[in-house]
Parts: sequence; C-alpha cells; structure tokens
Amino acid sequence: MKSMANGHGGARIGAGGKKKPLADKILEGNPGKRKLSVIEFEGVADLTGQEIPPPREFLSAAQKNNMDIHAVEIYEKTWQWLSERNLEHLVYPQLIEQYAMSVARWIQCEEAISAYGMLSKHPTNGNAMPSPFVAISQSFMKQANNLWYQIYQVARDNSTQSISGANPHDEMERLLTARKGG
Repeated sequence: MKSMANGHGGARIGAGGKKKPLADKILEGNPGKRKLSVIEFEGVADLTGQEIPPPREFLSAAQKNNMDIHAVEIYEKTWQWLSERNLEHLVYPQLIEQYAMSVARWIQCEEAISAYGMLSKHPTNGNAMPSPFVAISQSFMKQANNLWYQIYQVARDNSTQSISGANPHDEMERLLTARKGG
C-alpha cells in the first residue's frame, strides 16, 4: 500500500470520475445497468403542488439606503425554477435563502462601485486605495456561486429531465441592470 509522504493517504474529495446526471443515464438507457438512484419519499404526503415557503423577513428587511435588495425576488425565482423541475423538496429553503441574500448583496456592492468608483480615499493618509466594495463584491459573488453550485448539483443529480437552459443564476446580470433602470 502506497502512502503519501505526509502520511495522509486515501481517497481525495472530488477524485475519480464525475457522477453522470440522472437524466443523461435515462436518455442513454442506463448503459451500466446499475440501479438508478432516485430519491423517493415513501409514506410522506404528495409534495407536488407544494406552496413556496414564505421567505423569512431578513430577505426583505429595510436597507439603510431605503432601496429594495431583491432578495425575495431571487428566492422566489429560484424556488420556481426548482418547482418546475419537481425538485423543490430536495433543496433546503435555508440554502435558497442564503443564495438569494448573497446575490442581493453582490448586486448592492456592484451598485456602490458604480456610484462611488473603484478607488476610495485612505482614512488616515488620504491616498487613493482600492474601494472596499470591490473585495466585498468578489466575496459575495464567490459565495453566491458556491451556493448556486450546491443547488444546481442537487437539481442535476436528481432531475429526470434535462435542466439545461435559462436558470436563476443566469439572471444576476439582468437584476443588476434592472436596478439601474436599464
């Protein structure tokens, strides 16, 4: 048995072949002939037609600049996208809320960059420095992308239909331009 120089051998996270989406396996006639793993909920009430859980209040809380942050709209569009694919019961509403708030905060930072510029004045010496909104924006974008990949992975792995095409994550740019009145 080989071991790594640091003594931490074994399988690595993400190592090996990537899991094929369920829809692709169905389209190809399940070439491996293994049992397809479809999550089924036995003994649970029929989840079709389930109403969207009301978003928690923090998604629509009043902002210091009195602008709407669109987190509720992002939450509802994401839920609707999942619901159209009959996958809404597989994703925790908290994950969708975190995603919606991250996108909304990213949009807020981008608006601040547009309003105040890419540079700001250093508080002690007055010299130019990068705007803190740039780093904050990048952080929220990374967070939003990570959360979306979690949501999309659940959808991709469990959908019996193709999930290609427009999705809520693609609409971030539209939301950003809509806020400016564009």
